[in-house]
Amino acid sequence: MLRTETFTGPAWQWEGLAPVNFSSAPMASTPPARLKRDALSGSEGRHPPLHILFVHSHIAEVERCPKVLDKLHFTVSAEVVVTPDEFTERLGRGAYDLVIAEHPGPNWQETQALELLHLSNRQIPLIFVGSALQRETVADFITKGAYDCIEMDHIGHLPVAIHRALDEKALRDDRDRAENGLRHSEARYRALAGNLSYGICRCGLDGKFLEVNEAMVKMLGYASKQELLAVDLVSALIQDADKRAQLLGQSGQQGLVDPIEIECKRKDGTTLKIRVSGQEVRGEQGELDAYEVITEDVTKQRQLEDHLRQQAARDPLTGLANYRRLAEVLDMEIKRSERTAREFALLLFDLDGLKQINDRHGHLIGSHALCRVADALSFCRDIDTAARYGGDEFAVVLPETGAEAANQVAQRICDGIANDGMGPLLSVSIGVAVYPHDGERIEALLRKADVAMYAMKAKKRELLDAGQRVDSQT
Repeated sequence: MLRTETFTGPAWQWEGLAPVNFSSAPMASTPPARLKRDALSGSEGRHPPLHILFVHSHIAEVERCPKVLDKLHFTVSAEVVVTPDEFTERLGRGAYDLVIAEHPGPNWQETQALELLHLSNRQIPLIFVGSALQRETVADFITKGAYDCIEMDHIGHLPVAIHRALDEKALRDDRDRAENGLRHSEARYRALAGNLSYGICRCGLDGKFLEVNEAMVKMLGYASKQELLAVDLVSALIQDADKRAQLLGQSGQQGLVDPIEIECKRKDGTTLKIRVSGQEVRGEQGELDAYEVITEDVTKQRQLEDHLRQQAARDPLTGLANYRRLAEVLDMEIKRSERTAREFALLLFDLDGLKQINDRHGHLIGSHALCRVADALSFCRDIDTAARYGGDEFAVVLPETGAEAANQVAQRICDGIANDGMGPLLSVSIGVAVYPHDGERIEALLRKADVAMYAMKAKKRELLDAGQRVDSQT
């Protein structure tokens, strides 16, 4: 039987279970603890309540997360589990907006929490937190499906990560709802004929319009139904057997057919993206008589999704790809190179003396220095990817590039940074790794390039110290 005591953590109260003294009770045998943030009555500007499942063995570190979120007006309710069995049980019966998992955990193997989450078929973003997360580990975790990885020393980054995770999840949920909403029975098609949100048309077996509703007229930019009826727009879908099968399903197919997404032209020539779903219309004798097609304009939705994807993959200061996007690109290049047996190169750059620049000139000039480095990297080929790797570190992925060409590119970038005509003068240290010679996994390539980069930085420091000693002697 567990000993109970009063828990005095700030603004926390225990619900439903007796409080546990975590310093005296073994965590593996501790019942799942449920924590809830005190409701702030009458508070304004707060986000919707956030329900988080923590996979963590240290209650003090768990508390730090809601404290950070509370400052940004999140109202958090949280549940804490310690073992894989507890985690699986909670996923089976609870509704959560987010999972925050400790790494490394005393009862867990590497990405076990992520694997159990995938097995549960729950679409919940997972963020790993830890005291010392190696960048190679972060790359591996993100590649396997983690949304983000945050060190406890930088827990202030958590609200931004949560915002992005929830925005992406909301987009996925909206898309799923839209797909379900478009799966209509014949009665639903007829009921929507006067609907102003969906374009509805009936066309003959040759694909020519027989009827259209007003929403479709406006969607395609025509002045009247008569003008649109005179246009041949869907015959390509209907007369092509493969496209017709994709739109309507195979003849005699049971169940509903997923909508398809295509591009089409408005009357003025502008492009829009529409989701299209269709069904056969049978006559009284069961003969195929016509087709009914429903369309939805998803142009703005896709533009918003693209914008959010770009935001989630971009470093806000420099506009380059962020570390998460870098990990995705490296994973794609490794898979591509496995198929093509071609090399690719990874360049790492570290801005020398950023601290001294900040101390001497101020952080605004320091931030501008980082942007100057980013500008020098932005002139790569279209197939290359430039990213901000860390605070003062950058990376460039060069597909189909060997060691000699990669070193030439690195030298050109260094020269461009050193001679950009702005002050203060900048220099960078470089590390190069080439797949597969220097490694066949993301972490191995990063490690190789990192070691080479810091070896160059150390050599520069030795030369500087030697020069200073000579000056002092003369």
